[in-house]
Amino acid sequence: MSRAIEWILLGSASCLAIIAGVRWHRPSRVGPWLLLAGSVAAIAVGDVFYAAGAMPAAEACYLSMFVLVAAALVQFTRGGSLLVERARLIDLLACACSALLVVWVFMIGDNVLTGKISAADVIGDLLLIAVTGRLVLAAGHNRAATLLLAGSVGMLASDIVYPVAPGLVTEAGYIVLYVTWGLAALHPSMTRLTRPMPPRATPWRGHWAALLGAAVATPPAVLLVEALHGEIHDGVVIAVAGGLTLLLTITRLADSISQNSQAAARERALRTASGALVAAADPPAVEAAVHAAVGQLMPASSLRSLVFAIDDQAVPAAPSGPSPRSWWADESTLVCPLRLEPLAVARPSGGALIVEAQREVLAVTRDALEVLAGQAALALDRISLVEAVGRRDSDQYLRTVIGNTAELMLVIDDDQRIRYASPAVHDLLGDEPFTPLSTLTDLVHPDDRGEVRRAFQSNGDGMLFCSLRRADESQILIEATYRDLREDRLVRGYVVTMRNVTAAHDPGERQPHRDHVDELPAWVNRRSAQHKFRY
Repeated sequence: MSRAIEWILLGSASCLAIIAGVRWHRPSRVGPWLLLAGSVAAIAVGDVFYAAGAMPAAEACYLSMFVLVAAALVQFTRGGSLLVERARLIDLLACACSALLVVWVFMIGDNVLTGKISAADVIGDLLLIAVTGRLVLAAGHNRAATLLLAGSVGMLASDIVYPVAPGLVTEAGYIVLYVTWGLAALHPSMTRLTRPMPPRATPWRGHWAALLGAAVATPPAVLLVEALHGEIHDGVVIAVAGGLTLLLTITRLADSISQNSQAAARERALRTASGALVAAADPPAVEAAVHAAVGQLMPASSLRSLVFAIDDQAVPAAPSGPSPRSWWADESTLVCPLRLEPLAVARPSGGALIVEAQREVLAVTRDALEVLAGQAALALDRISLVEAVGRRDSDQYLRTVIGNTAELMLVIDDDQRIRYASPAVHDLLGDEPFTPLSTLTDLVHPDDRGEVRRAFQSNGDGMLFCSLRRADESQILIEATYRDLREDRLVRGYVVTMRNVTAAHDPGERQPHRDHVDELPAWVNRRSAQHKFRY
């Protein structure tokens, strides 16, 4: 009875340690650890029944433990986990299970010394060691994976030695199992074992399919051989091995079906997005197409927020080094910069697609989101080029139409850069053609530059008076009327119409209306005062 109490205390402590580790570290998937806690509880209950002499109940608990462990391992190695390519692992495990069955039935089963050893337990232990060993290799220096492997080795050692020579020493492996699995859940590195990773597509190879088919056919073949030779001695072993092999095969097929359906859904969403982005005529249409595509790429329940930034003002800083196609801003936020994919460079104005969702979903759809961001960048760049060509054609049309008129006209950008100047402006100022970087403030007298800047910083149309400097340093007083056409897709700037009120032939136009006297440049007011008091 005391041994039963000891096993109850050990099992309870290990289960509580696993649950506490899950609550403290909060891994991205808690299912594998809860299944692992259930398997430990099943072992502890089986040990209690074994100590009490209830062997059938103990065997049932041990078998249920392997079922729970198998489910936990499936969760540990599912798509998007640390093992980014588990298809080969499943194939190898199925083959190893069938090979161990053949070795046990035809080579070890009739040995008197090993007759007391449970073949099902040994096969299950070896498969558990294979999976945990693969986790150790994939995780690198991960204490949690190493502790899981140590507990599996301890259980295998006790399953082999304890039936032959029962004692406190030979059952120490079970104690190692309880202790190491509890410590594995308490170590902070346990979160890496279920951290989502992008799954790797596994190409179809015929020899792997043949190997998997042979593994599935091996247990029925062994059962047929024993039946033909008389009495069936290893029915339980064959049933357990056949069940494990079938479970692995079904898991392999389910993974293939799931990956194929997900790939088809992503391809369909990207194809739809490509058509919408090609038809988009402005940035809001591009943003609407991107939102619709992201809604098709991932379930709405997993999406927390989506930001489509067309400049770098709201984009988190990228990691140092070469510009990546995407990076993690935090545990659940993926940043995909708007890159021009054919050129493999970012857009000049920057921008990014920022998606906040469950990390597991982001890991699976990361490649599709990067492609979507590239398509959106190309659509925005196409729209900018179309608008630039439209503005160029509009300017060329304007230049052709009013090329022989005396109208003083300027078209300036939002930053007051001169995009077009009528020939009459060049004739008035007597200056050389403007450079591409010339601005309106370069032409204005220094005393009036502040007023001009304030006028164009405000929204809407307006009128102002200012003086322009000619090439011979003389000054010209003008009345400028400007229209704010920055929202016009073909203009995207200000259209400024000027009137020379200094050299007008009509005496009534020589000075502006008295209502605007306060808006006159300072040098005009000074000249009027000097003229008034010159006698």
